[in-house]
Amino acid sequence: MLINDQIVSIPEAWQDATLLEFLRDHAGLPGAKYGCGVGLCGACTVHLDGVAVRACVIPVAAVGDREVRTIEGLGQVGRLHPVQQAWKELSVPQCGYCQPGQMMTAAALLASQPEPSPAEIAQAMDGNLCRCGTYVRIRTAVQRAVELSRQAR
Repeated sequence: MLINDQIVSIPEAWQDATLLEFLRDHAGLPGAKYGCGVGLCGACTVHLDGVAVRACVIPVAAVGDREVRTIEGLGQVGRLHPVQQAWKELSVPQCGYCQPGQMMTAAALLASQPEPSPAEIAQAMDGNLCRCGTYVRIRTAVQRAVELSRQAR
């Protein structure tokens, strides 16, 4: 599989693991978090071929040669992704646990729909839970990321 632009092979011992377990415990990428284990909370969100998915419910063996992008690979060295920049500018995180999943969901939304409306942002982000309740800051940051993306084009 391709993880953050690096080819990574899946050892036989990891074939029965979830993608989340593989990323965190084998690949050394702890950004995606374990939340619920059943794909409902969004803390484990990563991109699989550019689509936001819940890594806790995907068998690593099912990934094959597809491309995985984690929060660690969202930006570039010395250059934050617009979503990361917006999160930083607006000091979105409170505890921060859910934030990688929130950012990966937001980045996938902007990749598929560069100019989402506030209602579309709310709908896209609705499946990601935040126990601290920073939903207003999260949605404001997604709107800021839209502006930053627009400026970069």
